[in-house]
Amino acid sequence: MTQDVWILGISMTKFGKHRDKDSVDLASEAALAAFGDAGVGINDIDVLAAGSLMAGTSAFGQQLQKQIGQTGIPVYNVANACATGATALRTVIMAIKAGEADLGLAVGVEKLSGAGLLGPVNRRKESDTWAPDGRFGALATLDGRVGTDSMPGVFAQIGLEYGHRYGGADFELFARISEKNHAHSTLNPLAAYSKRFTLEEIMNDVMIAYPNTRPMCSANCDGAAAAVVVSDSKLRTLSLEQRRRAVKISASVLTSDPWREGCQVLPDVNTLTRQAATRAYEQAGIGPEDLDLVELHDCFATAELVHYDNLMLCPEGGAVDFFNSGATWRDGKTPVNVSGGLESKGHPIAATGIANVWEICHHLRGEAGDRQIEGARVGLAHVIGLGSACGVHVLEKAAA
Repeated sequence: MTQDVWILGISMTKFGKHRDKDSVDLASEAALAAFGDAGVGINDIDVLAAGSLMAGTSAFGQQLQKQIGQTGIPVYNVANACATGATALRTVIMAIKAGEADLGLAVGVEKLSGAGLLGPVNRRKESDTWAPDGRFGALATLDGRVGTDSMPGVFAQIGLEYGHRYGGADFELFARISEKNHAHSTLNPLAAYSKRFTLEEIMNDVMIAYPNTRPMCSANCDGAAAAVVVSDSKLRTLSLEQRRRAVKISASVLTSDPWREGCQVLPDVNTLTRQAATRAYEQAGIGPEDLDLVELHDCFATAELVHYDNLMLCPEGGAVDFFNSGATWRDGKTPVNVSGGLESKGHPIAATGIANVWEICHHLRGEAGDRQIEGARVGLAHVIGLGSACGVHVLEKAAA
């Protein structure tokens, strides 16, 4: 029987523009802060997994070592689209569960501010107060079934398809999801954007791909996140304070697209997420009704709606009613994206999977400040990487 695995320390940089720092700087900042949070150092680490899609090297982890310490440990360089950070974390978890390591470090980092990835509409003048340099969270174009050739278009299509099938998902509803996330972001000091927007401002902003306007799209930005993972046997040898703050990883799951006729072009983000969630709930021995909060991959407002259903937070086909009930707000039954989500917290691609775990950990520890979900004991972090990959982690508060 494999032993339990825990988050011992975790950190993320502020997301946004960091013109004076490169990817190694940001990753080093996150890694060293995670060491400080865990109460360990590089000499305690047995394995490193690092991910960055834009760093320009296939040996980014080794570059990071030169800044935080070269100790001869194995390094795994990870790339898995927007699921890169979650994949790095899972790589370390698997090494520990295999008995090859007791302590490991997972890091994700990206430099994306200034990335004009989707054509002229993405090129913003420097004075633009909303999203200079773009906010679309995409690395490549992708053709959909009706000729869509961009990530905003793909996810717009996915959201509209859900609305067509089940009803009730109109332009205003998607804008209200974005309104919620931007309201949540005002309590997150590490978010790239922390301005509250009215529903009218969101609906009247630049249309990127109907029904997603600019504030409804994830924000390209710079940032890094890192996590120190520890085996259960090693945790038992550490201090009472370290054990008290440790967060149990009750489930770690990674899936890819299953084969579907007609979905060889447009990714089937619904099935691979539902399969990942099903396995995660089984691993953790819980159900979606046991979750106190969720950080899900809202690369676009349309994506958040369909993932309510895919993560089984509501009955099948019931995502619209679930949102309209108020359940996903901070004071609701199942708060979703209390961090502000990718739409306002930001989406430095390879960092996002660990950053979502960071948010959950802080609530379970009771360290989330003004946005704290009181009494939180179980949370779920979800991320999608088109290509396609889905990572789901279920986290639980340590026993007293």
